[in-house]
Amino acid sequence: MAKLKWDHLVHYVNNLDKPVELFEEHGLAAFKGGAHKAWGTYNTLSYFGLTYIEFLGIENLELAKATEHNVVVRDAVKALPEHEILSRVVLRTDDIEEVAASLKLAGLSLSPIIDGRRLDHEGRLIEWRMLTIDGDFQGLVYPFIIQWSGNDEERLERLSASGVIRPHPSGHAEIVNAVFRVSNPAAAAEHWGELFQLPVIKSHSGSATLKIGDKSFDFVQGDENQFKQVIIETDSTKLQGKTLRIGEGEYIFV
Repeated sequence: MAKLKWDHLVHYVNNLDKPVELFEEHGLAAFKGGAHKAWGTYNTLSYFGLTYIEFLGIENLELAKATEHNVVVRDAVKALPEHEILSRVVLRTDDIEEVAASLKLAGLSLSPIIDGRRLDHEGRLIEWRMLTIDGDFQGLVYPFIIQWSGNDEERLERLSASGVIRPHPSGHAEIVNAVFRVSNPAAAAEHWGELFQLPVIKSHSGSATLKIGDKSFDFVQGDENQFKQVIIETDSTKLQGKTLRIGEGEYIFV
């Protein structure tokens, strides 16, 4: 299967301004992304290199309710407004057809490959291809898969030149870990590892870790079966040791 990288994460929120304000108060760059007009959702973004945070809200509830195939939007309708949760991680590929074929062979129920598009805050059209995975493993929802146009080097150069990827005023910061609280960490890590061809680098009775590039997914003991925390490495002494809480999600700076 084509190699996968951690592209971004999705965090459902009711008010897109609040995470921007909180991040800016702590010297972190965040900004309005744009609207997914066909799905009734919109977002704000914060980039840490090519890996970024997407705060996703519902702009048009009727459109969101009517959206077919896109489980990310369907789950947003179910979760909001009561639960502002970390939804899922998103994996990037350069061959989405190959990934789809591999996941189908594994017996998963997939959406069709969807052509996604939105207008950014300056009216520029952003396009991608994606597929979502229905269901869950022991209650933990699956990532979705995305493919952008161009390779990583081209995208990094383009997004930096346009100001989408920008320095954080507080200093260097990099997303390094996603933490999932699950009832059976070893089984969840093994299952995801087999599906997405990610190595298990450590496994203990109460935790297990998957390596994805220079980052990792940590599965720890808990009853929630949910994505709960994002670990961000920083050289900012003002941020180190802080935890920013947005709804039910936590951003921990180390």
